[in-house]
Amino acid sequence: MADTLAPAIVITGASGGIGEALVYEFARERPALVLVARSGETLARVAMAAKARGATRVEAIALDLAKPEAADDLEQWLAALGLYVETLVNNAGYGFKGAFADAPEADEIGMIDLNIRALTVLCRRFLPGMIARRAGGIMNLASTAAFMPGPTMAVYHASKAYVLALSRALAAEVRGAGVIVTAICPGVTITGFQSRARLNGTNVMKLPGGMTAEAVAVLAYRGFRAGRPVVVTGAMNRAMAVSTRFTPPSLLMAVLRRVYA
Repeated sequence: MADTLAPAIVITGASGGIGEALVYEFARERPALVLVARSGETLARVAMAAKARGATRVEAIALDLAKPEAADDLEQWLAALGLYVETLVNNAGYGFKGAFADAPEADEIGMIDLNIRALTVLCRRFLPGMIARRAGGIMNLASTAAFMPGPTMAVYHASKAYVLALSRALAAEVRGAGVIVTAICPGVTITGFQSRARLNGTNVMKLPGGMTAEAVAVLAYRGFRAGRPVVVTGAMNRAMAVSTRFTPPSLLMAVLRRVYA
């Protein structure tokens, strides 16, 4: 079946932030791009910009990946468009700041549905084809939050720890199979994420080393194409990720509570 289809790079959460910036990085390869997000109107704008940057074909699919049937719907859309997934970029996700016992259940479970379940389903759905073709890859957006628990952002940190662990394991499983799996771990990045996560005005936004989405995307793209299993963007973020291994847990939790205050 894949012989009759054309390869595509599928990018979720492509309507803004790091996802949009990654669209423009991959567009330079002149591929067929499939952009996925909930907002069709915003995707149309990104699609036009991607074509201007060299993408030979851009398809926009408005889809809520948190819904259980989303992977089936995406697969059907791709088949109808005559495309298969050569490269999958799992960027869709969100965070929410608030004490676990007080935060709205819908927000907490929604993070699990999107950050974990949807990402896992898409990896499982499209990785076998990549292995069979001995080509392609998966880029999963984790976070420096993956390296530590996060008081008042407990589910978000836990979800990104899952993404990092899954990606590392998959990278080991596909080694030698011609397939790349990379976890991208950005630190503070100036996007719409902060507003959705209720982080505006908190101390975390005052930390040094904050990066633009464009800068993160450049490093993510280069690391992925180089076949690196984990990419932590920025020198300060790399230092922070390493330091968590040696910081006493009680001190780390105290620091994080202050950071999110």
